[in-house]
Amino acid sequence: MESSSAICEIRPKLNAGERLSFDDGLFLYDHADLFTLGELANLVRERKNGNFTYYNVNTHLNPTNVCIYRCIFCAFRADLKSPKGYVMSDEQILERAGEAERRGATEMHIVGGLHHQLPYDWYLNVVRIIHDAFPRLHLKAYTAVEWHWFSELTSRPTRDILAEFKDAGLGSLPGGGAEIFHPEVRDKICEHKADADAWIRIHREAHELGLRSNATMLYGHIENSAHRIDHLIRLRELQDQTGGFQTFIPLAFHPDNTKLDHIKKASVLMDLRTMAVSRLMLDNFPHIKAYWIMLGIKTAQLALSFGADDIDGTVVHEKIYHDAGSDSPEELTVAELRHLIEETGRVPVERDTLYHEVEREEHAWKSGKPLSLARV
Repeated sequence: MESSSAICEIRPKLNAGERLSFDDGLFLYDHADLFTLGELANLVRERKNGNFTYYNVNTHLNPTNVCIYRCIFCAFRADLKSPKGYVMSDEQILERAGEAERRGATEMHIVGGLHHQLPYDWYLNVVRIIHDAFPRLHLKAYTAVEWHWFSELTSRPTRDILAEFKDAGLGSLPGGGAEIFHPEVRDKICEHKADADAWIRIHREAHELGLRSNATMLYGHIENSAHRIDHLIRLRELQDQTGGFQTFIPLAFHPDNTKLDHIKKASVLMDLRTMAVSRLMLDNFPHIKAYWIMLGIKTAQLALSFGADDIDGTVVHEKIYHDAGSDSPEELTVAELRHLIEETGRVPVERDTLYHEVEREEHAWKSGKPLSLARV
C-alpha cells in the first residue's frame, strides 16, 4: 500500500475515534511521514486533554540496587559484594521521605533491586514506615517484576501481597518492568525476570483491588517495530478489561554502562515517532508521558506536539537512568517545569498521582477535582 493512500485510510478512522489495527500501527511506525504522524497524534492528544500539560512534584526512592537478576540492559544493579551496592536503612528512608514532604512533594516513586538476602518484610516495611510517618505522600511503589519476586520469596499469591501492601499504605503501581513483552526479545534481554503474562496478570490484579497503575515500554535496543506494536496492543487489551491504567510512558533505552553499550542510542526521530504511535494505538489510555529524565528536556518539549500530555515531575534523586548515561538534570524545580511547558505553548497543570488537580497556597497543598472534571 502506498504511503498516501494508507494515510488516507487511517486518518478517517482517527477522526471517527475508531481503533487502529496491528497493520495500521506497523505502517505508521515504518512508513508514515514524521510530521503527518505528529499531526495525527496531536489531534488525539488535544481531543483527550486539550492544551494542558500535566506535571507533579515528586521524588524517587531506590532503597537498594543489589539485584539477583542480571538484565543486560540495566546499569543500575549491583552484585551483593560490589563496592557499588547499597541498602538504605530505615533512618535514611525516612530522611528521604521527610525531605520530600518538606519540598511539597505529593508522590514518592519507589523501585529498586531484588536483593536476595533481604526478607519480604523488609520491602513491606519500606512502605509501612513512610506511610505511617508521612501519610499524605502517595506511595507509587514496586514494579510487577518486584511483586513477582515477593511472591517467589513468600510462596504467596501476588494478589494477597498487593492487598497487604495496600493496607500498609501502597497507593499505586509504577509501570516499570514491562520492557518488551514479545518472547523473542524478552527472553534475550531479561530471561529470568517475570514474563509478559506475569506482568499483565499482576497489573490486572492491582486494578481489581482498586489500585491504579502506569505502563511502560523500553524501546531502541534489539526489538523491532512489530515487537513494539505487539506490546502496545497487549496493553490496550488489558485496559479494555480493567480501565486501571492511567499513563503510558515510552522509555528510550540508554546503552551506556550496560551489556548492550554497542547499540547506538535512539535518535530524537525515533523518540518522537514512538511517542506519536503510542498515542494513536493506545486509544483507551487517558495520558501519554514524555519522561524528561530519559528523553532530555528538548525532546520532551517536542513530544508535547507528538501525542504526550504529561512531562512527569521534579524527579529528585533519580538513579536508574542516570547510571545508564542519562545526561539530563537530576531534578527540575516547579518553576523550570512550568517554564518548559509554557515555552511549547501549552498550559501547565500540577496534578497528583491519581490525576486530581493540585491547589497550592504558600507551603500548603490539597488535591482538587479529578482533572477530567476540573478542566471541562
